[in-house]
Amino acid sequence: MRALNEIAVVTTICIKSIPQRFWTSLSTVVAVSLVVTVLLAFLAMAAGFQQTLRGTGAKDMAIMLRAGAQAELNSGIVRNQARLIEEAPGVLKGPDGKPLVSPELYVIVDGIKKSTLPADGDLKKAPRANVTLRGLGPAGIAVRPGLKIVEGRQFNPGTNELLVGRALQKDFVGFNLGDTVKLGNSSWVVVGVFELGGSVFESELWADTPVVQDLFHRQNVFQSIRARLTGPDALGALKDYVANDPQLKLDVTTEAEYYAQQASRTSDLIQKLGWPLAIAMAFGALAGALNTMYSSVAARAQEIATLRCIGFSGTSSFLGTLAESLVLSLAGGVVGALFTWVAFDGLTGSTLSGASFSQIVFTFHLTPAVALQGIVLALVVGFIGGVLPAWRAARIPIVEAYGTP
Repeated sequence: MRALNEIAVVTTICIKSIPQRFWTSLSTVVAVSLVVTVLLAFLAMAAGFQQTLRGTGAKDMAIMLRAGAQAELNSGIVRNQARLIEEAPGVLKGPDGKPLVSPELYVIVDGIKKSTLPADGDLKKAPRANVTLRGLGPAGIAVRPGLKIVEGRQFNPGTNELLVGRALQKDFVGFNLGDTVKLGNSSWVVVGVFELGGSVFESELWADTPVVQDLFHRQNVFQSIRARLTGPDALGALKDYVANDPQLKLDVTTEAEYYAQQASRTSDLIQKLGWPLAIAMAFGALAGALNTMYSSVAARAQEIATLRCIGFSGTSSFLGTLAESLVLSLAGGVVGALFTWVAFDGLTGSTLSGASFSQIVFTFHLTPAVALQGIVLALVVGFIGGVLPAWRAARIPIVEAYGTP
């Protein structure tokens, strides 16, 4: 009990002395907060990207790609295969009795992000970014029951009309209702804007499949087939059907699983960029923490030696000094987390998806679990930066209590 009381007394003294070294202490807090902000900005970006992709699709929606294809972009499916899927067991039928199967085309076109628009507004000078143009057939809308057309109307079959995702409209130039935009060698008119639960589909353009096939020279070829199932348990029957038909050399999975895999690849890359940068910056913050704590120990040397004279142990000095370092770093971690939440949480951004080579618009999302990682990094910096000064405090000679002769 005595040892705990000693540690509590010394820790209190150390923490209360922080204002006496205000500027050096503040520099440590700021340095740590910058490290945490950089890390959490990357992690919030990864979390937002994951949330967008993992929120896409459903367990009762099957997606089929050419066997071995990792993404829609490098898949290829012929019309006959799509017709065979319409006869597969487990596929849900619509009110008209037709199977809810949607062969879809996936084409990359150019768009201009608002963030890259030149100051003079000259579109010809602006860099281009990849945008997904998805060709949909008659069942393309029906297989996505959560779809809401919030502006305008659905495109008419056989016309150069576009439905634009809400997220893409916010981040790119020229996709407002009624705008005419050039995609490839043809002009298209935006006739509607849709929302779909904040999913990745909101980063796409939708048009009539035969028109897209004709204008982009993709006759009778699709990239994927989507099929609405009677339930999640119907996936097994569909897989067996595909496996037993030699004409159907397709990989079958649920749409939810497909986008979860796509999310993990890109979010892992984002995190691999964020952690090394934050760790590199942490060395700078560590140097600041060491300088602050050595200054603290030097300023309190006589005070610490006096405590030793009246019976306080070196352990209490060690732990009290270490606690001071941890408090400063914790303050930096909290400040960094709060700044990241204010500056980045809810911020809309877009990044190139490695699998699809197109821009996906998403929202930065600072979750409690992500913020905790930043706090832990701050405490690690504080611990490492406080150990050596704390060791110095524990070994201050008792003669220091009498001052320097």
